[in-house]
Amino acid sequence: MSDLIVLIIYCAILGSGVGFLAGLLGIGGGLVIVPILSMILLHFNALPPEQVVVVAIATSLASILFTSTSSAIAHHKNGNVPWQLAPWIMTGVALGALLSGFMAALLPEKAVRFVFVISVVFIAIKMMFGNTQTDDTTRKLPNKGLLTVLTTLTGGLSAMIGIGGGAVLVPLLTFFSVNMKKAIGCASACGIVIALFGSVGYIVSGSEQLSLAQGFAGFVYLPALFGIVCTSWFTAPLGAKATHHLPVSTIKKIFAVLLVIMAANMLLS
Repeated sequence: MSDLIVLIIYCAILGSGVGFLAGLLGIGGGLVIVPILSMILLHFNALPPEQVVVVAIATSLASILFTSTSSAIAHHKNGNVPWQLAPWIMTGVALGALLSGFMAALLPEKAVRFVFVISVVFIAIKMMFGNTQTDDTTRKLPNKGLLTVLTTLTGGLSAMIGIGGGAVLVPLLTFFSVNMKKAIGCASACGIVIALFGSVGYIVSGSEQLSLAQGFAGFVYLPALFGIVCTSWFTAPLGAKATHHLPVSTIKKIFAVLLVIMAANMLLS
């Protein structure tokens, strides 16, 4: 069996887990894909070591485009995508993803990471141990203009640090008393926008360094993308179905644990 086929099989196994998490929690899955795909690419000597991480991030974003689409369709069927809010949030997230390059140039990356880690840990603690009586502390969503500004910051921060928007967007929406399941559905739909803008940037910027003949579309490694997508497309709806049936408190605890893992990963990277 050739190394390329084995690589695709490894990526398919990775995609099955990532797809389920994407459907369950509304995350893109980059948190899981990037480190594991980096190890796979290094193991198979698919490209020079100095390009491994950027290719892993680009391929992760490209796969999120498919995974988030599958997840969003499933959440839509379950009535968990608040389409009256989604267009405004998508607009903000798209603007944020576009502006993230300028933001990254103006702010020290280590400082952004530190602030983000502290924020994520605080959000995780609040989700895990916070008051579940949300009916008594209902917060109204801000007007659509302010909501777009907030989600622009969310999208920019997410794209700058290289994570899916769901990790920040879901806590933001639940803070304003949006139902957890609908927040996850909305984050899945917004993941499509983040992945689209991010992927285009990586494809254009990498087109002069890596060729299609080598299996690359810019910095996106097509065999790995195929492996991830061929399973994640089918497991994402299973995660979405689990979201529909699991109690909100259970979903919050799972999400909180994932946030802590993400914070630890950022702190150590």
